[in-house]
Amino acid sequence: MADHSHPSPIMQANATDAKNRFGDCLGQAEREPVQVMKNDRVAVVMVSAARYAELEALERTKTPGQRKREFNETYAEWIAAQNGLVERVGVFGEVYRPW
Repeated sequence: MADHSHPSPIMQANATDAKNRFGDCLGQAEREPVQVMKNDRVAVVMVSAARYAELEALERTKTPGQRKREFNETYAEWIAAQNGLVERVGVFGEVYRPW
C-alpha cells in the first residue's frame, strides 16, 4: 500500500479547466489527488484507481460501530439540528401512525 501520511499539495482545477484539460487531470490523478472546484468549493476529488481500491479496502475493514461513530462525529452539527427541529415541530404525520 502506498504511503499517504505526508501528502504533497493537492492540485486544484475549476470545473471548466478540468473539463477542457481532462486528459491532463487524469494523468495528474494517477500520481496524486486532483480537486475539482465548483462554486468555490471542492465538488469532486479525482484519484487513481489504485488509491480508490485502497480506500475501498480500508472502508471494508471498519466495523459497523466504527462507521457509526465516524458518521456521528462528522455530522454531529447536522444531527443536533435535526433533533432540535423534531423537538420544536415534531414529526410530520405522527398523529396518523398506528404505533
